[in-house]
Amino acid sequence: MDEAKLQDFMGKLVGDMGAAATLANVILGDELGLYRAMADSQPTTPEALAEKTGCHPRLVREWLNGQAASGYMQHLDGRFVLPEEQAMALAIEASPVYMPGGASVVAALFHDKDKLLAAMRGDGGLAWGDHHPCMFSGTERFFRPGYRTFLVAEWLPALDGVVDKLQTGAKVADVGCGHGASTLVMAQAFPASRFTGYDYHAPSISTARQRASEAGAEGQVAFEQGTAKNYPGHDHDLVCFFDCLHDMGDPVGAARHAYHALKDDGTVMLVEPYAEDSLDANINLVGRLFYAASTFICTPNSLSQEVGLGAQAGEARLRAVFEEAGFTRFRRATQTPFNLILEARK
Repeated sequence: MDEAKLQDFMGKLVGDMGAAATLANVILGDELGLYRAMADSQPTTPEALAEKTGCHPRLVREWLNGQAASGYMQHLDGRFVLPEEQAMALAIEASPVYMPGGASVVAALFHDKDKLLAAMRGDGGLAWGDHHPCMFSGTERFFRPGYRTFLVAEWLPALDGVVDKLQTGAKVADVGCGHGASTLVMAQAFPASRFTGYDYHAPSISTARQRASEAGAEGQVAFEQGTAKNYPGHDHDLVCFFDCLHDMGDPVGAARHAYHALKDDGTVMLVEPYAEDSLDANINLVGRLFYAASTFICTPNSLSQEVGLGAQAGEARLRAVFEEAGFTRFRRATQTPFNLILEARK
């Protein structure tokens, strides 16, 4: 037994436990409006923040103490400040780095622990629709900032000729659309094009239709319940998979259906969690997050159908999926620290 290594590991474990508890407090701060009330980065007292948000002052003080201990806030002489950098991540929903949605996804893992225990001891399956409701809302809020920031400005322009088609008028399928965040971002940027989002989860389609109504996009956008292997049409200019192909039980079948859904000069845009092609290359902070999420979400969902690809599939495995489906061209168009953006063509 190496005592120093034991102490190092115990320090890491205590740090992880503190991080998990802090994420629960992040959800409190988000839902109670505490972060938003401090978004101006001005010093405030617990009493003033409690009055502003309608919360109990003693609990607000304890919450603020924990935020300071976590490094999320600064404390000086009884006053607390949410620095502007932290406000970007915790208080400003339009920010490209807004993160409370991710905390809600993590909360769902704890809600669904008993379901995952049963899956691990059984056939491995836990369907997407069987997760706690905060999984669905958290997923939308977690991915939406990235779509707003990168999808129109960087990802679509990285595809060969796609923006020109969208500007003049294209037919687009957004497969696995969830609450429709990606669909609506594209629709608002390209009013000449028509977009249909498909998802097999009926409650998500209902929410997506509500989002379209709120955005005034009902004439340009439609949301339909359907799987990745049964949506109609053979005349699409663009078929998109945003952070969903690895969740599907038959990724080859989904890619093959996309092949037949496209025009001859059509394009698939595949957005997947960033991953290298080996475990050793994915042993890092991003890989840690995605493997942990994939254990509870992505892999059991795909196993509830057929195959378990997993969130950390990597470019080589994804290329093999599309080549087996019939595509002859496949390339990495661009990337971010959290996503691979891949292009497939016939």
